[in-house]
Parts: sequence; structure tokens; C-alpha cells
Amino acid sequence: MGNVDNREDNVSLWCLISLASIPLVMTLGNSMLIPVLPILEKNVGISSFQSSMIITSYSVAAIILIPVAGYLSDRFGRKMVILPSLILALIGGLIAGIASWKMENPYMGIIIGRILQGAGASGAMPIVLPLVGDLYKDDDEKTSSCLGIIETSNTFGKVLSPILGSLLAAFLWFLPFFSISAFSLISIVLIFFFVKVPKEKDEPVKLKEFLTNVKTTFKQEGKWLFTVFLNGAFVMLILFGALFFLSENLEKIHDIKGVKKGFVLAIPLLMLCIASFITGRKIKGDMKLIKKLMIICLIVLSISVVFVGYTAEKLVLLLVVTSIVGVAIGAILPVLDAIITENIRKEERGTVTSFYSSARFIGVAAGPPVMSLVMEKYLNVSYISAGVIGLIILFLVFKFIQIDKIGQKNSVT
Repeated sequence: MGNVDNREDNVSLWCLISLASIPLVMTLGNSMLIPVLPILEKNVGISSFQSSMIITSYSVAAIILIPVAGYLSDRFGRKMVILPSLILALIGGLIAGIASWKMENPYMGIIIGRILQGAGASGAMPIVLPLVGDLYKDDDEKTSSCLGIIETSNTFGKVLSPILGSLLAAFLWFLPFFSISAFSLISIVLIFFFVKVPKEKDEPVKLKEFLTNVKTTFKQEGKWLFTVFLNGAFVMLILFGALFFLSENLEKIHDIKGVKKGFVLAIPLLMLCIASFITGRKIKGDMKLIKKLMIICLIVLSISVVFVGYTAEKLVLLLVVTSIVGVAIGAILPVLDAIITENIRKEERGTVTSFYSSARFIGVAAGPPVMSLVMEKYLNVSYISAGVIGLIILFLVFKFIQIDKIGQKNSVT
């Protein structure tokens, strides 16, 4: 009997590792390129704004396709959507890599590859959240804990990505593109063999009925859902805008380049990762704690982000401030995941979480190009504005995140 239990534990562990590999791979696929962007600018002959589009093209494709993937996963099954999506991400990496290697003017080839990668990401990364909800549907504590690990895998990818990206680019500047394909292949193998979806399967809901149900969900729960979506977009805008700025700043102001720059970039991201892991372990479906953490994180983020521009030329202070920003973002992400996953019916969970993922990708898409446009003349103004927006969102959290009402109209199954 003990052997059977051990085998079940091992399967569960490998299932969790396999699920965690998806956000890790998808995060590496985007964040790994941030420290490499100045190198791409030189080798491809493009501007700072054009290089930011390499990040944005990935995210825009994901924004558009994520809700479609969410519906398909609700209709045909999570695994049936995740595997083809990972294959698409693999192909996108190959196209971007081969274009960089073989073409004289590879920019458009890179963008096409990145769009395909984004399309792949749209059907892989967001589907993990509802799949976790399916696997642990009767246990909020396990769901929260697992979501914390998933979000930590995401943030660990952000810590690892600047180091790995810089390391790979030190050998060949286009090697990061090929590595994305290699990582996608590993994830495909893990998902194929180790993720066993629940056998009990409800009859698929017809499209018309499904749309009516989703419309009803947003009508009943819309205020708090849109507040959560806004939080997701805001924190990712701050994160990717700050990372883009930090990457450019380290190279141009502090003359820190290559692998060394990757390690320096990883410092605030490590703080983000640790905060995400601890928060995911602590919340355990406790709605009072979830709201309290949202409020604290938004206050800390809104205050600390104001000082990023003012510390731009003082490296130690800059890293302290960006690390505080990282802690606030890292702590709020598992909270946002949990509040949606645990309070939406299974039938609409994939679609609703996909809208949340789209909102996050809007922030990812907007961060680098916005920062490339404002960092020369309006750096301090932009960060002060971000702080003000954070306080406005804080007001919305106080007003619309009513813990005694959330999910009451939706009996979660």
C-alpha cells in the first residue's frame, strides 16, 4: 500500500513540475530577450523602439488569442490546447533563430517568429491556471499552494532569464531564439507524459449557452473581476517597463554589460520570486488575507515606483528601489491568481482566467515601448504617474473587492 501511495505522490510531483515548466518556458521566451535587446539593436541595426517591438509583438499576439484558447480549453480540454500551443512556440523560436542566423535583414523574420511564439504562449501559459483549479477543485488550500508554485515558476523564469539570455548571447547573439524552441520541446515531453487530466468530464457546453454563461458571470462578478484584471495589467506594465529601463540604464549609464548585467538585472527579480513563493504558501484561500495583501502591495508599489527615476544614476539605490517594487509585484501576483481561480465556476474558469491573462499581457506589451518613448525626457514624470495610477487602483480595490460577496453568485464547482 505504501508503494502505491509513493507512486501517486511521484506522479503528482511530476505533474506539478510539468505544469510549472509551462510558465517557466513562456517567461524565458520573453524575459530572456530583455538584456539582449541592446545587442539586437547593434546587430540588426534597429532603434530602441523597434527592439521593444520584439517583446511587444509576442505579447500582442497573446492578448488577441488568449480568450480563444480559454474557450477551446473549456470546450475540448486543457491538454488538447496546451500541447499544440507549445509546438507553435517551438516553431516560432526556430523561425526567429533561423532569420537572425541566415537573413541579411532579419528584423521582420524575428517579428514573425515572435508573433508565432506569442500565439503559442496564448494557448499554453493561461490554461495552466484553470487546469490547477480542475485538479484541486475541492481543496482551496492545495489550489492556492499549487498556484503559488506555478507563479513562483513564472517569477523564477524572470530571475533566470536575464542571466541565461546574457550567457547565451555571449556565445551567439541569436542563440536565445533557438533556446526557446529547446525549452518548449522539454515542456511538451513533460506535459505529454505526466499531466493526467481528471477523468470525469462534463458534457461540453454549446457555444451559445457558454457565451450566455460567461456574460452572466461578468454581469454578476464584473466589478471585482475587472478590478483584478486592472491590477494584473498595471503590475506587469510596471514590471516590464522597469526591466526595459533597467537593462538600458545599466548599459548606458553604469557601463554594465553582458553576463554581469544579467546578474544585476536578476537582483530585483529574485526578490520578486521569493515574495511570490512565500505569498503563495501563506494565502491558502483566505479571502480576508488576500484583500489585505492586495492593499499592502499596492501601497508599497505605488510609493516605491515613484523613486525609480530619481535613483537612476545611483546604482545601489536603484537596485534597492527596484527590489522593493519587485517584492510588491511578486507578492500580489499569486493573490490575483487565487482570487479568480477559486471563485469562478469550472465551466467558465478557462475563459475568465484567459481574460485575466490577456490583461496581464497588455501590461507586458505596453511596458517596453512606453518606456522607450518616455525614458529620455519624461522619466520621473512617468514613474510619478505610475504611482498615482497605483493609488487609483487601490481605491478600486477598496470599493469593489468585497470579500463577503465575491463568488457568492457563482457556486464554484
